[in-house]
Amino acid sequence: MNIKLLTIGKTDNKNLQALMDEYTKRLGFYIKFDLEIIPDIKNVKNLSEAQQKEKEGELILSKITATDHLILLDEKGKTFSSVGFSEFLQKKMNAGIKTLAFVIGGPYGFSDTVYKQAVGKVSLSEMTFSHQMVRLFIIEQIYRGFTILRNEPYHHQ
Repeated sequence: MNIKLLTIGKTDNKNLQALMDEYTKRLGFYIKFDLEIIPDIKNVKNLSEAQQKEKEGELILSKITATDHLILLDEKGKTFSSVGFSEFLQKKMNAGIKTLAFVIGGPYGFSDTVYKQAVGKVSLSEMTFSHQMVRLFIIEQIYRGFTILRNEPYHHQ
């Protein structure tokens, strides 16, 4: 299985980017992982929230193939413990999914079209985090999930 993470806009914070790079490198020992950054939409001041979500949605769906298993990172999604998330990853691998695609939307969330394409939603917390921090958190949790599945000492209970 491959995992890809789609995000809107680049990471401005160099410290967060360095940590994301570190966990992305570590993930390479377990699985093929790709981080795809969709450029921010230009002239958003002239767009309504709905129009911005639609434009972002079109860009997101242009990066998804028919065989991708689309999971949205969404505040209304299912929450997991780290062990539960590792089991979620294992089930996806066992199901023979070619590519598991996690998506972090823009500041207003996802368009209805993207919601309809998704096969699931995951929430990292009931708290609100910046989109840049969410990138780091999900990459680290994917890495943690694989260390749990391999019984490696990274995760402590």
